[in-house]
Amino acid sequence: QVTSFQGVAVRSLSTSSSHDHPEHGRLVYKGNLAKTVLGVKFFSYSTSIFNLFMMPYIMLKSGIGVESLLVQAAFYGLIGIFTFVTPVTLHFLTKGYVVRLYYKEEADTYTAVTYNAILAEKVTVFHQKDVKIPDITKMFTTFYAKTKSMLVNPTLFPNPQDYNHLMGYDKSSCFKFEDLEE
Repeated sequence: QVTSFQGVAVRSLSTSSSHDHPEHGRLVYKGNLAKTVLGVKFFSYSTSIFNLFMMPYIMLKSGIGVESLLVQAAFYGLIGIFTFVTPVTLHFLTKGYVVRLYYKEEADTYTAVTYNAILAEKVTVFHQKDVKIPDITKMFTTFYAKTKSMLVNPTLFPNPQDYNHLMGYDKSSCFKFEDLEE
């Protein structure tokens, strides 16, 4: 918040952060690849749309209709891969990337913001007890929230206790000595 005091700019400190949302809670994580993921997906979608609009012109001017059936199949297959498979693959790989993660302490709930297939922000609300850690480390999964796979970078949490609570590492585990002997 900046106010003017006799022609001098004065910055006032506020306790509320611009990233805190009352409906979502306190911002505990912000992914550093959010703009990159959005940019790559947008570029992929735009080139696919460009390919779809240019395809009739290319087919008309190239005379591909005269060539053999094998050449036509190879040409259409190559264009199809770049037009449809690449955006679908990119979405599949990045759909769980968490752009922002909020925590509402009074309800012990998290709100994860990801990008959906049409590049809009998708909100997933889950409780800490819904978090499941995969038994086997997966490339694009840090944890599961209910059944949805989520990807976060643990080093990007400003407060490590927030990550520990999310993953359930802060819960005390009581082991009995008799259980260890067995």
